Amino acid sequence: MYDDEALLATGDIELVGLIESSSNSALLVQVLGEAEQSMAVYKPEEGERPLRDFPPRIYRRERAAYVLSEGLGWNLVPPTVLRDDAPFGPGSVQKFIPHDPRQHYFTLYDNHPETHEQLMRTAVFDVVANNTDRKGGHVLLGADGHVWGIDQGLCFSAPFKLRTVIWEFAGLPLPEDLVADLQRLEDDLPAELEELLFPVEQYAIQLRVRELLDAGVLPFDETGGYRIPWPPL
Repeated sequence: MYDDEALLATGDIELVGLIESSSNSALLVQVLGEAEQSMAVYKPEEGERPLRDFPPRIYRRERAAYVLSEGLGWNLVPPTVLRDDAPFGPGSVQKFIPHDPRQHYFTLYDNHPETHEQLMRTAVFDVVANNTDRKGGHVLLGADGHVWGIDQGLCFSAPFKLRTVIWEFAGLPLPEDLVADLQRLEDDLPAELEELLFPVEQYAIQLRVRELLDAGVLPFDETGGYRIPWPPL
């Protein structure tokens, strides 16, 4: 099978259209290789809005989220690469996941209990990555039943500022398989994160992992409801 990451990294990029619902510029593109093609989402640096609490080039954090997901072995983030030769300059290119837009975190949790194990994994990932913007619509159900997390540019701050809609698993024990994955990460981060994040942000990942392992459960929202992004969907 053709490697998705290789296709995204080397294929020709053709613009299809603008994704209007995105707060920063996000473009639907087609990536064409010699034998395969794929729809993808291209987020150029040029289209980013300046943020007070994140440095420029947040598109690189989309790649960092993919690298972290792969390092954990969780296959949570769609294949994501960095491209300097894209139509509007440097940015991230992430494989587009065909999905039912009527399904999101809230519908999955309420109506699809078979996804709960994957949703809990997403909650753990967000704590480790310090996701400040996990909206319900950032959780997709693929055609094969696999749960994906998208829009992870606002992750990896050193200060803890988790904002997420996924609180239903708070206080539940961490499954043994996830504990084993986190233990590997505690002492050995994926090497590529050194190129994508500041040293203090890398250290903070390991600190959050240790705190999770020490607690053995997912944290509660100790602010009384302020750790939910707006809008929640």
